[in-house]
Amino acid sequence: MKSLFVPLLSFAFVALAAAKEIRIGLIGLDTSHVIAFTKVINDPKATGPLASAKVVAAFKGGSLDVPSSAGRVEKFTKTLSEDYGLKLYPSIAELCKNVDAVMIESVDGRPHLRQSIPVIDAGLPVFIDKPMAGSLADAIFIFDYARRKGVPLFSSSSLRYGKATQAARNGALGKITYAETFSPASLEVHHPDLFWYGVHGCESLFTVMGPGCETVERRSTAEGKIEVIGKWKGGRTGIFREGKGYGGSAKGTKGEGPVGGYDGYTPLVVEVIKMFQSGKVPVAPQETIELLAFMAAADESKRREGKPVEINEIIKQARQ
Repeated sequence: MKSLFVPLLSFAFVALAAAKEIRIGLIGLDTSHVIAFTKVINDPKATGPLASAKVVAAFKGGSLDVPSSAGRVEKFTKTLSEDYGLKLYPSIAELCKNVDAVMIESVDGRPHLRQSIPVIDAGLPVFIDKPMAGSLADAIFIFDYARRKGVPLFSSSSLRYGKATQAARNGALGKITYAETFSPASLEVHHPDLFWYGVHGCESLFTVMGPGCETVERRSTAEGKIEVIGKWKGGRTGIFREGKGYGGSAKGTKGEGPVGGYDGYTPLVVEVIKMFQSGKVPVAPQETIELLAFMAAADESKRREGKPVEINEIIKQARQ
C-alpha cells in the first residue's frame, strides 16, 4: 500500500504546484495572525513561493468562552472581508470545496481537532497555527488521522524560523549540548499552561535541541516565573524560562551564540506555502508531538511538586 500511495500523493501535489495560483482558506478569524498572514501572502509584490498563492476565503469560527477570541472575531472578519475581499463560508465543508489548501488559525486550540477533520477528509494540505490543539491527545489524533488519509499537515510557531535559531538548527554552533530560551508565557484557563503562549519559547528550544528529550522538571524562579528544565539523550540540557520578549542562547561543539529571537511571520508563511505546493512537511510530526509532550509534562511536574516527569509516560497516557 505504501509504495502505491507515494506516487499518487506526489502526482496530486505536482498538479497543485503547477496551478497558476494556490487558493488558501482560513479557519478561525479570531487572531491577529489572520491579518498578518493574509497581508504577507496577498502582497502584490510577493516573490518566490508567495507569488503563487492567495488567501481567498474563510470560515469565521470563534470561541465564546475565550475573551481574546470572542472580543476580536468580528473585527478581524470585517477587515478580511472588506479590505482583502475574502469570501466567507457558513461551514468548513463549503470552504473546502472552494480552496486548494487551508490554514487553521483559531486562537483557541480546542476546536482544532473538529476543524481539521473535514479539511483532512477533503484531502487538502493544512497548516495548524499554535497551539496545535487543546491537548496532547488531540494533537496526536490529528497527526495520526492525517497520516492515514495521506494529507500533509504541520504546526509551528513563527519562532521556529528565527534566523539565529535556524542557523543553530543547521549546525552553525555544532552539536548543541546546552540551550536556554525565553518568551512570555501568559496563561489561558482551558489549555495546559505553556500551550497558550509559552509555546513560542518552547518551539525555539526544540528547534535548537531537536527531538530526544527524556525528562522534564518544572520550577518557579525567584520572581515566581515558570522555569522548565528538559534533559535530552546524551546528557544534553534545554531550559525554557518565562520572560519578557523572545531570546536565549545555545552552546555547541563549535561555540555558542544567541537563539530564540523573533524575525517576523514571513519565514513561517513561506514554509507553509512551500508545503502546500510540494506536499513535503517541513517539521516531522514526532518532533511536534514531543514539543507538546514537553509542555504537558511541565504541568504534570508542577502537580508532582517539581519532580521529573518522563516524556514517554506523557505520550503513552495521551495515546490511551
